[in-house]
Amino acid sequence: MIGRVVPEGVARAEAFDDALPGLPDPRELALLRGRPEATVRRFAAARACAHRCLAQLAVPPVPLLRTPDGGPKWPPGVVGSITHCAGYRGAVAARDDVWAALGVDAEPALPLPAGLLGLVATDPERRMVAELSRRTPEVPWDRLLFSAKESVYKAWHPATGRWIGTRAVEVALTADGSLTALVRPERTQPPPVRRRSAVTATEDGVPRPVGGAYPYRGRWHMGDGLLLTAVAVPGTGTVRRPDARPAARLSV
Repeated sequence: MIGRVVPEGVARAEAFDDALPGLPDPRELALLRGRPEATVRRFAAARACAHRCLAQLAVPPVPLLRTPDGGPKWPPGVVGSITHCAGYRGAVAARDDVWAALGVDAEPALPLPAGLLGLVATDPERRMVAELSRRTPEVPWDRLLFSAKESVYKAWHPATGRWIGTRAVEVALTADGSLTALVRPERTQPPPVRRRSAVTATEDGVPRPVGGAYPYRGRWHMGDGLLLTAVAVPGTGTVRRPDARPAARLSV
């Protein structure tokens, strides 16, 4: 399922339960000491997917610990993203010269709780969701919009160390499974002190800005009661096409 939203050159793995292919790394499990068993099993299953991705890239086994901001700490030269929701765990990874940043998110294919869309969406996005819902009501477009913003943030934040609010990410969705997004950092108010990043910002993994906004491209898919979204930023080893789309074809 995850293969429908990520481009070629991206390793991917997924699981629909918490059955583990092997014993979890004790250094990783130590990150969740004292947490409920269900949380530990979900974490371990998602980390197992990430290790399968690293194996596909022929990266020597290493524990995937945490960055100062709490995200997964990928080995040098590798970028990736991990996601989980009820009934699903998934991960993607790539060499950073092929894809400079990745973001993936999974959500249940259910509408957002009442009132949440107004907190995360701009006026144009709410109009887009209303129109798409009228034409294709079987898709929970509000939840899909939220997921797309999550995927963009997961690609943006590790590359920049900068927190941004949901309204700083403008998303456009199409019925054929594509998504585009513009990140406008200036629309974010300064975050609370507790959310300030300890990561040094490099911005090596962000797209080249156009008119002050950072453009992202990706795909979405709905199936088996789940929504999946993903975005990928081309690296230096990915040849760009004249239309600025990623060189690798993104499958529907």
